[in-house]
Amino acid sequence: MSSVYLDLCEVPLLVSSPRGAMEGGGKVAYSYGGGLHHDTKLLKSFSSVEPRKFGIGLFAGLLIVTCAYFSTAKFDAVHIAMSKQPISSAAKNAVGFSSPVNAGDNSKQPLDLGEQDQDALSKEGRSKAEAEKDDVGGGISNSGIAVATTAPPDPAAEGGKDDEVAEKDDDPSVVAVLPPLSSDSADTAQASGVLEDQELQVQNAVAEAANPPENSDGVSSSTNGSSPSVIPFPSDPAEIPAPAPSPAVDAPADQIPEMEAPPPPTPIQLIPPTPEVKQADWEAPAPEWKPLCDVTSNHRIDWCELDGDVRVLGANASVTLVAPPGADGRTFREESWRIKPYPRKADPNAMRNVREVTVRSVSGGAPACTDRHDVPALVFSDRGYTGNYFHAYTDVVLPLFLTARQYAGEVLLLVTNHQAWWVGKYAPVFRSLSKYEPVDLDRDPRVHCFRRVQVGLTSHDDFSIDPRRAPNGYSMLDFTAFLRAAYGLPRDAVLPVAPRGQGQGRRPRLLVISRARNRRFLNVEQIARGARRVGFEVVVSEGGHEVAPFAELANSCDAVVGVHGAGLTNMVFLPRGAVVIQVIPLGPLEFVASYFRGPSRDMGLRYLEYRVAPEESTLVDRYPRDHPVIADPGSIKAKDWVSFMGVYLFEQDVRLDMKRFRPVLKKALSRLRAKPKNN
Repeated sequence: MSSVYLDLCEVPLLVSSPRGAMEGGGKVAYSYGGGLHHDTKLLKSFSSVEPRKFGIGLFAGLLIVTCAYFSTAKFDAVHIAMSKQPISSAAKNAVGFSSPVNAGDNSKQPLDLGEQDQDALSKEGRSKAEAEKDDVGGGISNSGIAVATTAPPDPAAEGGKDDEVAEKDDDPSVVAVLPPLSSDSADTAQASGVLEDQELQVQNAVAEAANPPENSDGVSSSTNGSSPSVIPFPSDPAEIPAPAPSPAVDAPADQIPEMEAPPPPTPIQLIPPTPEVKQADWEAPAPEWKPLCDVTSNHRIDWCELDGDVRVLGANASVTLVAPPGADGRTFREESWRIKPYPRKADPNAMRNVREVTVRSVSGGAPACTDRHDVPALVFSDRGYTGNYFHAYTDVVLPLFLTARQYAGEVLLLVTNHQAWWVGKYAPVFRSLSKYEPVDLDRDPRVHCFRRVQVGLTSHDDFSIDPRRAPNGYSMLDFTAFLRAAYGLPRDAVLPVAPRGQGQGRRPRLLVISRARNRRFLNVEQIARGARRVGFEVVVSEGGHEVAPFAELANSCDAVVGVHGAGLTNMVFLPRGAVVIQVIPLGPLEFVASYFRGPSRDMGLRYLEYRVAPEESTLVDRYPRDHPVIADPGSIKAKDWVSFMGVYLFEQDVRLDMKRFRPVLKKALSRLRAKPKNN
């Protein structure tokens, strides 16, 4: 091992043999000062130095060696990185390396030093070389800094031309030894910064060592093609292995190759193996059994839902759910219910003629199917109060829309108590809700089989829909739009009316509903003349059996006025933004007035109300002023519903006082002239 004093930093430079440097087996240490130069004449004249100068130089050299000893950590990482990088002869001469040695000569170029200096340096070199031999694959210095050694290359990977060179790698003299770093150096700020830089580089080197690249045989190998260098993982966290050497490159004569910083280590996350899941494990378990019917949550109707193998036999009015194969007590139970599918369950008079349907679940003994259907079915009755125009809508038409509309026509309607005249009267509604003809269930001997059946229709309240509970959020706006489409009505909203004083414009049209038997307008002509004077075009109609003609008439109007009764149900055909005027007869009829008050607003209509005075009712012609019917209507209501209804709904007619009623007509006209609300 040759040692040369350099001019700038005068740090002893330990140079390995060129053979080892070329093969990546030698270690080359150089100072951080840069600006190195070499003068061979200095070596020759070294022995001719005067004793006094020699002593001064020796003292200075020892001082510099001490400085180098404490600053080793600063270039330690560079020393390790360059340990396997062969440097061309031109580069060696540029930085002051000694002359190259012949490849076949193991001798080192002698340096002409004093005998005392040679002994000191040789002892220090021998002690460090012996310490290195004790560590296999890389040792740890007494300061905790790893010293990397080079493993012998694999002849098979290197090729035959490197066989001779590989023998030199076992020579410990080609290994550059770094002096131990004293713990006192940590007290200085410079040493602290150096250690931080070194720690980052060592961490990167550890990450590279943990993920070595693989060759074509699937075996990890070093980057220079030699046998893999084994870096033992230290048991002590302070013992950090040295980074793996980078590939050797020839540096130009005017610069030293720089080490490129490796990427930050990628954290390794250990993922436990995923257990194999069979297809059966993904299948959701069968839902727990719930009762077939609900007879408590709705105050208007009892209803049932059956899903599975459902069989409907009209001859005995039964709907049967058959247990699926493998059913147990958790998923299936045998039940039996008796349901009247009409939404007036609290009214015995309405339910008297409604046929009862048996709903049950059985494990066996069900009737065999004669007709199988791919669509669901709805079972309901069209009896009850359906002869009344208002009840036809609130008890069947509206609940049928609410229940069947969600199926977009793909549903079969099974009707008990089937009335052909009634179904024919509302044929446009049935055709719009189902693509199939309604089935008269009472007279059908077949066994219809379905995958889903609902017995009883969904019903929220009289002439009303609660969008929060309705399928698809249906509302009364959706219901009236559906009816206009079912009957082919052209107007969805009222036409604009010119404000007063801005030309003639279009006169809004008022429909006066006249009744034939009770709660009649006794002065219809007077009402019509007063409305025309206000600014309306007036149409008077009683209506008839056919729905479609009256629906067309109502849709052509902008306002309607009528005494409380079923005739006001035709407001479902009015365009949005129209005005509804309900005339309430004498008596405590607040609750029946609500049948149209709330629903009209839900339909996007503008509602007005007029309460008749005693003088406008015919009851004053039948009863004296001090009679309870006139003086105390509450006492009549307290008796019973029949007495109340018989007096105030069936015994009185109305004669409007036009002086009192004219302001209501003017208000209706001003509502039509106002900008309609967005509904």
